[in-house]
Amino acid sequence: MSHGETRNHGQDHAILVDVTRCTGCETCVAACVAANGKDPRQAERDRATVADGLSADRLSSIVRVGDGRFARKSCMHCLEPSCVSACLVGGLTKTDDGPVVYDPAKCIGCRYCMLACPFHVPRYEWDEAMPLMAKCEMCVDKLHDGQQPACVAACPHQALVHGTRDELLAEAQRRVESDGKYLPHVWGAEEFGGTSVLYVSDVDLATLDWPADTAGPIPHLTDPLIEKTPFMGITVASSLLGLNWVIRRRMKLEREPETGDESRTEGENDG
Repeated sequence: MSHGETRNHGQDHAILVDVTRCTGCETCVAACVAANGKDPRQAERDRATVADGLSADRLSSIVRVGDGRFARKSCMHCLEPSCVSACLVGGLTKTDDGPVVYDPAKCIGCRYCMLACPFHVPRYEWDEAMPLMAKCEMCVDKLHDGQQPACVAACPHQALVHGTRDELLAEAQRRVESDGKYLPHVWGAEEFGGTSVLYVSDVDLATLDWPADTAGPIPHLTDPLIEKTPFMGITVASSLLGLNWVIRRRMKLEREPETGDESRTEGENDG
């Protein structure tokens, strides 16, 4: 489905993050690393060296968002994802049941998705010989088997809840309205056209890279670039072919005098 089409996302798989219940224990992160077959030692190193803890080996992280407050950070699974719009080869897809999934077989490592994501989530495999990118897929295989995402199932404090987007929006609003400790806002309800990962919190979540201007969906911002990309590609390819011709021509000209000298020398010897 293209981002120009609209549909009801109410039954999409979604996750509600309650910041007031998160202790920063990172049990969910460890479960994510294991579920995605990532290197736990590298994931631990990345936690100390990457500002927000996200990397190709840590597809989710825990970020301090206030005094004694922590929140999980990962792919937001936007309803109208700009990463999908930006991908030149269809390596990213918004599925009909919510998650934004990634196909490494199609990825060319261009990193347009990283530039397009307003939450700065996709990460590059910097340590690989042929690097691609990586991101959370909301454990889509588990969802299809009727299971919860690994992070949700592992959380010991019920700071993460899995359900449909309609259910979790209603639950988030109920918590906000019934308990005065929460700020009167559900992050992800409308920002950038809405996301499938929602937050309720008693502190502001700007630390999670929520941009200041989150009025509506942003795939249209990537369209001008994508439309120009084929022409840019043709221009670059033409330039490379031209450069290749010039280099080959120079090499040929450099060899020709040598061949001529050898011919003259042979002729003199024969005489």
